[in-house]
Amino acid sequence: MSEDEIYDEAITTVEEGGLGFFEKYLTLWVGICIVAGILIGRFFPVFPETLSRFEYAQVSIPVAILIWFMIYPMMVQIDFSSLLEAGKKPKPLTMVSISNWLIKPFTMAFFAWFFFRYVFSPFIGPELADQYIAGAILLGSAPCTAMVFVWSYLTDGDASYTLVQVALDDLILVFAYAPIVMLLLGVTDLIVPYNTIFLSVVLYIVVPLVAGYLSRKYLVKNKGMDWFENVFLKKLSNLTVTGLLLTLVILFSFQGDTIINNPLHIALIAVPLTIQSFFIFFLVYGTSKVLKLDHSVAAPASMIGASNFFELAVATAISIFGLTSGAALATVVGVLVEVPVMLALVGIANRTKGWFPKKIEA
Repeated sequence: MSEDEIYDEAITTVEEGGLGFFEKYLTLWVGICIVAGILIGRFFPVFPETLSRFEYAQVSIPVAILIWFMIYPMMVQIDFSSLLEAGKKPKPLTMVSISNWLIKPFTMAFFAWFFFRYVFSPFIGPELADQYIAGAILLGSAPCTAMVFVWSYLTDGDASYTLVQVALDDLILVFAYAPIVMLLLGVTDLIVPYNTIFLSVVLYIVVPLVAGYLSRKYLVKNKGMDWFENVFLKKLSNLTVTGLLLTLVILFSFQGDTIINNPLHIALIAVPLTIQSFFIFFLVYGTSKVLKLDHSVAAPASMIGASNFFELAVATAISIFGLTSGAALATVVGVLVEVPVMLALVGIANRTKGWFPKKIEA
């Protein structure tokens, strides 16, 4: 199946679920926004230069605001009494934690080593290959903390489970990221940019979570549950995709020159990163089917493992290897392939909903 067919399937499924105009033509909008972002970055560099001033600890504040738009519709739907129930279901939490921390970093290291050291050796020298491997490892050692809420939303994922899993991963990340990276890179003096981790957690999880909780409580109390579900939530239907498309414009504008000046190496770097994403997705998705988990848990569980915390990876690569290093470029490519690859996986997840039972067996 081609990527366009996968996209179209995702769009059809989402549209049937009651989402709006943007999802119907999502493939087209994504392509337009990617091209627009590249052209803006190339011919109007003042735009990304201005936005880059609003950045702290490698976290872009404008992007964070757009991510709020993407995440809020999911956060506001969370019934907070269900969080405790999600935390009492050990199967998915254990499965994804094992995948994220005991499997994913090592498979990423293997795919990067295999492709950069052997398959692409005619195009990449040994020194640059080592840099690209390092960047890939930095990506593969950090599971996603923000965008996964978008992918979960587009697959009708269980918002409570998604939040609990992301919170657990963030806790593990603080303690496990440095040792895993040091082991795989063979370095002994790694300084993890913890300010990036903490700021990302606050901006991408705490802020939209609090906003969702307070607004849900207020609206349900004053307007009633029926109005909240049938009027308010429907008005939010395009907010996630709008935020996603605007984020694409900004992210690709930041990397316009990089993409145009390094097309071959970007394409080569994208290969193992893409294979890794599909491999982890199917590993977790298949395990979820064996465990007879509900699709609303299986889909976000697989997305969490397949996507990466690219802000942390970029910040770490720059701090260790420098802004112009091959490792930094590899982490940037992780940003570029994230959305197209994850949209393809969203399509696969939506197409295969019938493979899973309707209720979670914890």
